[in-house]
Amino acid sequence: MFSKKKRSEIMSKIKSKNTKLDCSMAKILTKSHFTFRQYPKIFGNPDFVVKKKVVVFCDSSFWHGRNWRKLKQKLSRGNNPQYWVSHIAKNKKRDKMVNKKMRNDGYIVVRFWDTDVYKRPEWCIDEIKKALK
Repeated sequence: MFSKKKRSEIMSKIKSKNTKLDCSMAKILTKSHFTFRQYPKIFGNPDFVVKKKVVVFCDSSFWHGRNWRKLKQKLSRGNNPQYWVSHIAKNKKRDKMVNKKMRNDGYIVVRFWDTDVYKRPEWCIDEIKKALK
């Protein structure tokens, strides 16, 4: 088990920009000839804004709690379960709050799981096209 200081040191090394996931989505958007901005400085810190109205988040299955029941059980059996369950639960709660606020501000929010970006890029593009209509 790590001390708070050591855990903070480890967590600070985790990238939040220019990740493999974000770079993959940028290539998909570029290839599809979308007008987009990466890492716009707006509330919620979306990964992309497409045509000024669709915000796109590329979410890691682990950090954003995909299949939460199953992941929560797994985390509960691992190292430092209280920390990890709480951390991911806070991320999930923040994601919901960000979605709500951004929709209230007039944006269309689209979230993709990492596996969708990597394995189903055409589907991701179709979802963005639907959101733009």
